[in-house]
Amino acid sequence: MPATAEIRRAADRFVTKTSWLNSRHSFSFADHYDPANTHHGLLLVNNDDIVAPRTGFATHPHRDMEIVTWVLEGALTHQDSTGNHGVIYPGLAQRMSAGSGILHSEKNDSASEPVHFIQMWVLPDETGIEPSYQQHETDDQLLTSGLTTIASGMTGHEAAITLHNRNAALHGARLRPGDSVELPSAPYVHLFVTSGLVSVEGLGDLHEGDAVRFTASEGRRVTATEPAEILVWEMHAKLGG
Repeated sequence: MPATAEIRRAADRFVTKTSWLNSRHSFSFADHYDPANTHHGLLLVNNDDIVAPRTGFATHPHRDMEIVTWVLEGALTHQDSTGNHGVIYPGLAQRMSAGSGILHSEKNDSASEPVHFIQMWVLPDETGIEPSYQQHETDDQLLTSGLTTIASGMTGHEAAITLHNRNAALHGARLRPGDSVELPSAPYVHLFVTSGLVSVEGLGDLHEGDAVRFTASEGRRVTATEPAEILVWEMHAKLGG
């Protein structure tokens, strides 16, 4: 597999806008379908959502999907049919395994502030597993000290939350100007800038909402030009094999 690095700019994403939602999709999602842009490696969804106060996603079903939510600003209230209830805020990672089937809602209960979050989906290794939910706070000191594993199903990783996919891991970092991290070496890597401005070795600047899709990645350096946060998926397989 040849080494490639494809930059995807924030302005080129699909956008869904309603009276209460501004959702920007990195891949085909809902009414937005492009057969040439359905996934990268194992990552099927990377949605960048802003939900208005006192609104949100009403109860709806999912099955056979690992759904990871990472809040950037505000707070998101989760409730599901297995009895789980939680409030997700910046630094708190959440994973919902839809498994054999689950109903859930995601609401912004604030009366005045929007909530901004990234939601990411990967397939589990096995279908029909028992639905489950996990959340765990990722300490800010860890996030500011280098690339930190947020969620993983890979052996040897210490992660805040676990994934039911042995070939996928999500990492994150909060970088001050001049700070740099090295991306994982993996067959597939997805870098997403949630805020700020970074420079990627050999590629140049990436702004908020920009992404890079790497294949056969050998680990490039990412350096912050201004305060920034990044999310990085490390994947050792792709959909279908």
